[in-house]
Amino acid sequence: MRNPLITGLVVYAILLAGAFAGWKVRQRLPADHLTEETKSLVNMSTAVVATVSALVLGLLISNANATFTRLGGEVTALSAQILRLDQILSRYGSATNEARDILRRYAEHKAADLFPEDRADVRLGNPSTYEMLQRLEEMVLALKTENSRDQWWLGQAMALAGRIGDAHWLIAQEVGQGTPRAFVGLLIFWLVFLFASFGLFAPHNLTSAVFLALCALAVAGAVAMFLELEQGFGRLIRVSPQPMRQAVSALQIAEHRRLCPEGIAQGRWPANAVSGRFEPELL
Repeated sequence: MRNPLITGLVVYAILLAGAFAGWKVRQRLPADHLTEETKSLVNMSTAVVATVSALVLGLLISNANATFTRLGGEVTALSAQILRLDQILSRYGSATNEARDILRRYAEHKAADLFPEDRADVRLGNPSTYEMLQRLEEMVLALKTENSRDQWWLGQAMALAGRIGDAHWLIAQEVGQGTPRAFVGLLIFWLVFLFASFGLFAPHNLTSAVFLALCALAVAGAVAMFLELEQGFGRLIRVSPQPMRQAVSALQIAEHRRLCPEGIAQGRWPANAVSGRFEPELL
């Protein structure tokens, strides 16, 4: 994934270069090109470009925020589906212990893929993680049902496994659907044009330079912001990992309860949770 922070710094440098170019051009223009009539025309022209740029930038930020919120909802739904599937499998007793163990390992790997310690190591479509889900589906299909009630629960389990698989690929595909680079380049061109016009008529003093630099920083930050939000699992901003981590914690506690029920009764919890600790209310 592209780094929005680097992109923002590049945009900042380009905007400053545009303002500086406008500043330098003014020194080379003859006096009759810098009249009040010319200044008025430039101001009206740049006002149109500024309005369009502001509208487009605002829409891009709004769209990126909607994408970010949707990704967060999909991660929450994925964690809920994993927990629900584990509860359904628990109805079959010891016959599904191996399947539940694979489901727990799938949840652990999926949480590690989406929310690694190093945020640059996000692996949205990790094939080895998906293979675990396929093994789980095969095990669920191999379950024998004795009555229509068990058959209904088996159908629910398969439907949930299918939704989990859909979410696995849907999240990976949505993150790659960012704003086209050509459109971002066009927006940057508009912004450079604006800052060049600012520099063209700006007085040559420190106050003007500082305000132009701060304005360029604010605009470049907005560009970096919507690019970061589009990723969902970026380096600076990412969706909340708590739903997946809580789901993994709940599955690990459930496994520990199956393997060591007396430990649960005495209040001892496993120590290998993603979140680093377990809370009984997660069950």
